Amino acid sequence: MSTDLFKAIAAERALELVTPGMKLGLGTGSTAAKFVDLLGKKVQEGLEVLCVPTSEDTRLRAERAGVPLTTLDEYTELDLTIDGADELDGSLRLIKGGGGALLREKIVAMASDRMVVIADHSKRVATLGAYPLPIEVVRFGAKATIRMIEEAAFDVGCEGEIALRRLNGEFFVSDSGNYIADCAFGEINDPEALGDVLEMIPGVVEHGLFIGIADKAIIAGPSGVQTLEAPEDD
Repeated sequence: MSTDLFKAIAAERALELVTPGMKLGLGTGSTAAKFVDLLGKKVQEGLEVLCVPTSEDTRLRAERAGVPLTTLDEYTELDLTIDGADELDGSLRLIKGGGGALLREKIVAMASDRMVVIADHSKRVATLGAYPLPIEVVRFGAKATIRMIEEAAFDVGCEGEIALRRLNGEFFVSDSGNYIADCAFGEINDPEALGDVLEMIPGVVEHGLFIGIADKAIIAGPSGVQTLEAPEDD
């Protein structure tokens, strides 16, 4: 079975969580796209939902699928967000932002009562960091911000190449008008500490560490579908 099929299986399982009248957050990326397409079919069959997309790509895909859309200005609280992840560990800590939508993804997830991650088995890791950590930075003084990221990350045991993302030879610009710095730190042994120091840097808009946000993960792979629940708070 292909990775693409595992993504579709996870998306199909997540669709079972959707009930009529829900206000949903729609994630960004290849796995989230599977969910949007399946949701569109349910809408055509009569399911009534309202959805907030986390990117322009997702908005366009949802519109093509006939999914009714709204905004967080209209509805500041959502019932459920379904989104993918670039990596997730056993504590449901995530790396997100491979699609460049991490800021909007985090805003939508935090505005939701629940966030459920859908992924194929390759995204499950023991320790975050094999996937470069995306960090959204303002364009003004971007190189100075990168230097500050390097220094702050080093202080918590992370180092590696940091590069501004490019697309077709130009700097990638997010839907919110910012650059994305991809940080190849390797293993991130203390994601909480890294997140804390990144949040202190003025040029950092948001980072791709989603900690304490996801409530559940649905992971499909060769051995079937695995469900992970977030650890209970002490």
